[in-house]
Amino acid sequence: MQVSIESSTGLERQLKIGVPADKIDQEVTDRLQKATKTVSIKGFRKGKVPLKVVKQHYGRGVRQEVVGEIVNSSFYEAVQQEELRPVGQPRIDDIKDTEGQDLEYVAVFEVYPEVKLADLTKVKVSRPVADVTEADVEKMIGVLRDQQATFNVAEKAAEEGDQVNIDFVGTHKKEEFAGGSAEGQDLVLGSDSMIPGFEDGIIGLSAGDESVLKLKFPKDYHSDELKGKAVQFAVKVNSVSVKQVPEMDDEFFKLYGVESGGEEKFREDIEANMERELKNAIRTKIKNRVMDQLFKLNTVDVPDALVANEIIQLKQQMVQQFGGGQQIDLSMLPDDMFKEKAERRAALGVIVSEVVKVEALSPDEDKVRARIDEIASTYEQPQEVVDYYYSKPELLSSVEAVVLEDQVTELVLSKAKVKDETQPYDEVVKPDPES
Repeated sequence: MQVSIESSTGLERQLKIGVPADKIDQEVTDRLQKATKTVSIKGFRKGKVPLKVVKQHYGRGVRQEVVGEIVNSSFYEAVQQEELRPVGQPRIDDIKDTEGQDLEYVAVFEVYPEVKLADLTKVKVSRPVADVTEADVEKMIGVLRDQQATFNVAEKAAEEGDQVNIDFVGTHKKEEFAGGSAEGQDLVLGSDSMIPGFEDGIIGLSAGDESVLKLKFPKDYHSDELKGKAVQFAVKVNSVSVKQVPEMDDEFFKLYGVESGGEEKFREDIEANMERELKNAIRTKIKNRVMDQLFKLNTVDVPDALVANEIIQLKQQMVQQFGGGQQIDLSMLPDDMFKEKAERRAALGVIVSEVVKVEALSPDEDKVRARIDEIASTYEQPQEVVDYYYSKPELLSSVEAVVLEDQVTELVLSKAKVKDETQPYDEVVKPDPES
């Protein structure tokens, strides 16, 4: 086999590959010879069809099959011979395939960039530290009770925390504007779901009251036509309802999976869930902060093929998150919307892979099992979940990949300048702003 590098620009490589004619022709002949024993052709007994006739009927298709397989195998032989690391599948150009002559083609592909890792002692990371306090548990229970609250109509003036049912019409310079009107809309006062001043303007009103609110849209409002504009809302209150939170009783506890044990067991479960959430939040924050530092300290050229793959994954994630189960054509989503994030993810993938290679890391089996046990602990039958993960190679691989990233994070932290930062629970579980 002959191999020559035709072009080398940036991360793109073009290899011209030649495969001897006899290798192709012999494989085609062998397959056709084997076919003479099994094919049925009119005018001949099965197993007695001459090779020449089989070739007339099937020669072209068999040759295409053989050439396809040999192009694939010879490409990977060629990149190993040239010590190249291709990204994705190559584009095959200029195929010259004539019986009796050498097979020639050009393979166009990208290679992984050479990465020179920055000194990991230059990494600086702030590590959040927090505990779940009794006050945190009480606050969480209050949130859960609020989630199950009901609103009962009352004959009273509206206060913060009440729910009002209102009709309203918004106008700018006496003209109604799009999205500024509604009828029979429920609104919880203090929820900050309307523009500043709207909810405050309803406090003190009772059912049947009407009022005109003179307000101004924020300067950073999402609509260019309304940002910073002075408007009026004519509001009519249809009803005022008072929030009724559920009692701390067995019926309430059952809503959160506590069938027995009463309030003590309920509080134990809430605290355990909060501890688990805190642990995951700290782990995620530290990993993200380490990855941010690796990205900033290491500049790499990113293959277009890796970026394209990340764009597809980001589109799929968006569809899963916001698609509502609909079948959405991913090509309808513009690539530019995802490109910057995809480039960052692709670059980090290259950098992390280089750390793994340089440090000779591999997934720690004990840590993989611990992570699977952690996932399984949230289910009623944990052992069934563990067995399921170990029976599905693709699921096991996904956990191993996460654990390997954790090991990279631990390695970086062992060399980095780390500053512990004590924070309240609520602050730690809140995600960092996205880079």
